[in-house]
This record gives sequence, structure tokens and C-alpha cells, in this order.
Amino acid sequence: MIALRLRGRIAPDRSQYVAAGLLWLLAAALVLGLALPLAAILGKALTGDDGQFAGLAQFAAIAGEARFWDAVSNSLAVSLTTTAIVLPLAYVFAAALTRTCMPAKPLFRALALIPLLAPSLLPGIALVYLFGNQGLLKAWFPDGSIYGFWGIVIAEVFFTFPHALMILVTALSVADARLYEAATALGAGRIRRFLTVTLPAARYGLISSALVVFTLVIVDFGAPKVIGGQYNVLAVEVYKQVIGQQNFPKGAVIGMLLLLPAVLGFVIDHLLQKRQRALLSARAQPLVVKPQGWVDLVSTLTCTLIGGAMLVVLGTAIAAAFIKLWPYNLSPTLAHFDFDNMDGGGWAAFFNSVKLALATAVFGTLAVFAGAYLAEKTSAAPVARQLVKMLAIVPMAVPGLVLGLGYILFFNNPANPLHFLYGSMTVLVLCSVMHFYTTANLTATTALKQLDAEFEAVAASLKVPFWTTLWRVTLPVCLPAMLDIARFYFVSAMCTVSAVIFIYTPDTVLASVAVLNMDDAGDTAAAAAMATLIVAASALICLVFSVAAWWLGRKTQAWRTR
Repeated sequence: MIALRLRGRIAPDRSQYVAAGLLWLLAAALVLGLALPLAAILGKALTGDDGQFAGLAQFAAIAGEARFWDAVSNSLAVSLTTTAIVLPLAYVFAAALTRTCMPAKPLFRALALIPLLAPSLLPGIALVYLFGNQGLLKAWFPDGSIYGFWGIVIAEVFFTFPHALMILVTALSVADARLYEAATALGAGRIRRFLTVTLPAARYGLISSALVVFTLVIVDFGAPKVIGGQYNVLAVEVYKQVIGQQNFPKGAVIGMLLLLPAVLGFVIDHLLQKRQRALLSARAQPLVVKPQGWVDLVSTLTCTLIGGAMLVVLGTAIAAAFIKLWPYNLSPTLAHFDFDNMDGGGWAAFFNSVKLALATAVFGTLAVFAGAYLAEKTSAAPVARQLVKMLAIVPMAVPGLVLGLGYILFFNNPANPLHFLYGSMTVLVLCSVMHFYTTANLTATTALKQLDAEFEAVAASLKVPFWTTLWRVTLPVCLPAMLDIARFYFVSAMCTVSAVIFIYTPDTVLASVAVLNMDDAGDTAAAAAMATLIVAASALICLVFSVAAWWLGRKTQAWRTR
């Protein structure tokens, strides 16, 4: 309290002006990389084919097309079906990880999180090799029926499962043992305890995971493009309008409509978080899981089946990359890695992705952490701080496909002074940083809020610049969180397709885009090979960051014990 009073009496020093300048600089970057591209989409949606203002005419024209409503109904059908499948599977898997004594939990968790390392194109490719016209199990889907609704659903289940799992694991990790003891004392059986204690406690996690899965599916572009066949969905319709027909106004209108489910899901989730109450009070007793023979056995078998299915999908794609001619000649070969002699961008595409991922990890981590620190730990430039906080949550409600469309409309405008950036790696890095900004910002903000505000208050009272406190106190404590942010940015930039599909050029083609182009050209095995490289690079960087986090943890523990 004394430190706070002292800080109030001290005139702002130069460090506060520096903080204000950095905040306004970050706010300008967020406006440039996020707000203006979205405004460009809105502007294009309100213009006609002749470039003149047309109001809602484009919306009315699209609303009168049967093709559009078919795409809407197809997108809703796929999203709802995927959510209905993923939710119970993820809940059972999360319950097995948190509420049973099942063996090999770290192994099962690693298997379940495998899809995070792969682009959404990979499960589509794997399904083609398993159930396609030349697939080993094509009898399961006769007449090529895997190309369409069920193919998209199965691919999306693989893609979205880990996202739902992580939310539900968090929701089920916290439990008050007193509630279960009271329910047992009142004679409630296992099912009754589940319905009256477990399920109500996890309801917010269930709703959040359902919203996340639904939104991810309805805005995903990769899986429907690879295995959707003639089954049209909204995300693919945007791609067709922009790339196939060069109809930017119509693409912008559909892009604006794709914002609706993401924004709606974000608003509902935000309202639910406000209503959610703490599950553990000061008097709560942590739930201690006890061995239960048949429950642990069933959980192990269930997780084995789910994890095995994940491994089969990934393993099929990897195997296809090394097999000469599936399924007729199964001899091993490296010919499919000869990317320079195939359509797709060659090996340069892979190295471009590595460059993009590294640049995104470095600049994204620095921008996010600096912005979070200045917004949370300084009092400079109140307007800029609020603007940064507001814009930081916007990317969560903006699909990558929509953001990428905004970039092509904004940066490719000849009247834009920044037009010279279009087609450069700089635009790709900026788009990737903005696309994944919210999750990274939440991670940084959570880590910073764990530090006592008295550090900054005392530093201000002693006229110590904020950067000294940041360097000597905040950074050493928050390094693990920064590593998590950098890892998240690297893997996300390696795997992203939708956010960059509109803004790459032949000189900046990326590995994920090369997978799509090679699949379109009929080089499915080469596409599988490139997807395998993406998974390998993502897994390697995760291993490196895990080792670094472990080493930092040991150093921190040793420092604290001195």
C-alpha cells in the first residue's frame, strides 16, 4: 500500500513515455494486421461487381442462390455431426486420464494430441489411402462414398479431437471429494453421482468444447478440400469464388457470413465464463482417484481404441509417403520426397514454412509478451492499453480463411501505401502472428497475473525503469510461458492452410499449401510425404522446447533452494 501511494506521488519518468510509445506502436500493428483487413472484407462485401457501393445487394443475391443454401446446410450437418461424435469420445478419454488409475496415461495423452502436429489436410489424405477407390478398406465405403459427408466428418473428428480433449481434461481435473462423499452417504449409485455431481461440474467445459469443435469444423478448409468430393461447404465455396472465379465481392460476403458462427461461439463462451464459479473452495478436499479394476480396464481398452485410431490415420499417411505404389507395390522408396520434380513448390516450400514458423515464433512471442506486459503491468497510455486488450481477443472469433481474404483485399489494393508488402514473407508472418494472437496472449496474460503487482509498484517508487524490472524479475519467471508461446506459434504456422491460402506467391509457397497443390495435381503420395515432413518438424520443435522447459525448471528449482 505504501508503495502504491509513493507511486502516485512520483511524476512520470521517461520509462512511462517509452511504455506509452510501445503501447501505441503495438496498437497500430494490431489495427494494421487485424482491424483494417477485416474492414476491407466488409467494404468489398458492400460493393458490386463494378466496384461501386451496392449496400446489401450482394447479400441478397447470394441469399437467393440454392447453391449457397446447400453449402450452408452441408456445413451445419458436418459440424453438428462431428460435434456429436467428438464430444462423448473426448469426454470418455478425458475422464480416463483424470478420474481413473489407468496405466500409461502419458502415452495415451501423447497419442491423443498427435493431430495438433499435422495440418487438417493429413487426415483427408490418410482416409483416401484407407477407404478411397484404391484403399485397403474401400469395401467399408463402397462406390467411393468416403468422398463426401462421411469422409469430411471422419477427418474433422481426427482434427478436432485434441482441442476438445484439452478443455475437458482441464474441466475434469478439478473436483471436490466432499461432494462425492456426500452423494455416496445419501445412497447415490455410480450413475446417480455422475448425473448429479460430475456432469454439472463439467457442464461449462462440455459447452466450451462443443463450441470450439463446431466452430473449427464449420470454418475448416483443408479436410473438405481433400476428401469432400462434390460435397460443397462454405469454406470451400469461399475458395472457389476467390481463386476459381475471381469473384471477390461474393467471396467477401461468404467470408463475412463465416464470421457469424465464430463470433457467436466466442460470445456464448465468454458469457459462460462469467457465470462459472470456482469448483474448489478453501475448504474443498481434492478428489483422490482409487483403483477400480473393471473401470480401469474398460478405460484402458477405450483409450487404446481411440489412440490406436489416431495412430492408424497418422501412420497411414506416413506409410504412404514411403511406399512405391499403394496398394499394388508396397516396396519402400524415397521417390515421393523428390519435390523439385513435382507440382507444389519443391523443397523450397518446406524451407519457406520453416522460415515462416521460426519468424512467427520469434516475432510473435516478443510482440505478444511485450504487449501483455505493457497492458497488465504498466499504467501508461490508458487508451492504447484498452485498445490492445480489445483487439487481442478479436482473432479468436476470426477464421483463418476470412483473415487471409482480408489480407489479399487490403494489401493487394494499389491505393494502399503498404501495397509493396503484398506477396512477401513479411505479410505471411504478420498474418500468422495475428491469426494465433489470442491464444498466445491469454497464455502470456495468465503467466503475468501470477506475479505480484508490488514488483512494479516498488520499482516505480524507486524510479527503476520498467525494462529493468522486466529483465531481472519478470522474464526469468515467465520463460516457461514464453517457450510455450513460441512452441505454439511454430507448430501453428507450420500447419496452417486457411490463413495463407490466399496470400502466398510462387516465391513464398508453403509446405501446407504444397500438400494441397500436389493433391490437386494427383501426386497424393508426394502430398503425404510433405505432410509427414510437417509432422516431423513440429514434433522435433516440441521435443526441443520440452527439453528446454525441463532444463529451465531444474535451474529455477535450484535457484529457489539456494
